[in-house]
Amino acid sequence: MTDTKAKKSTRATDEPDQGWTEEERAAMKDRAQEVKAAKRRGSKADKAADDAKAVHDKIAEMPQPDRGMSERVHAVVMEAAPDLAPRLWYGSPAYAKDGKVIVFFQNPLKFKTKYATLGFSEDANLEDGAMWPSSFAVLDVTPAVEKQIAELVKKAVS
Repeated sequence: MTDTKAKKSTRATDEPDQGWTEEERAAMKDRAQEVKAAKRRGSKADKAADDAKAVHDKIAEMPQPDRGMSERVHAVVMEAAPDLAPRLWYGSPAYAKDGKVIVFFQNPLKFKTKYATLGFSEDANLEDGAMWPSSFAVLDVTPAVEKQIAELVKKAVS
């Protein structure tokens, strides 16, 4: 006869095997609300204005210093690639080209992480050889970091 007992997980994590974390469930709910809101909107102009306002509102909700970093990242992304459309993506500020998210910024409180993350989707044009980075830890947005972000964003949309 076969043993019908569930096997123990062999995952190498400290998290119990309970499925999604509270933060992950909240991000999925955020994304579901974003999709519903997008379906309710009328014209493209209304959608773009609503999306931009939602990004500004989300940034304004963040505590300092995350808000300051997010404001700087937003300004740098919009200056480097003014054709990108700001929108929320899983509750985080993101920037899309032709409807596809290219770059996003997660504050550390989103998933209770050690640092903020600047990430790029698979639609970003960052391929370089057999391996390349697709996300970056952001501890502070200095002038040197702003320059790096601008260069990455320009490459990502090229």
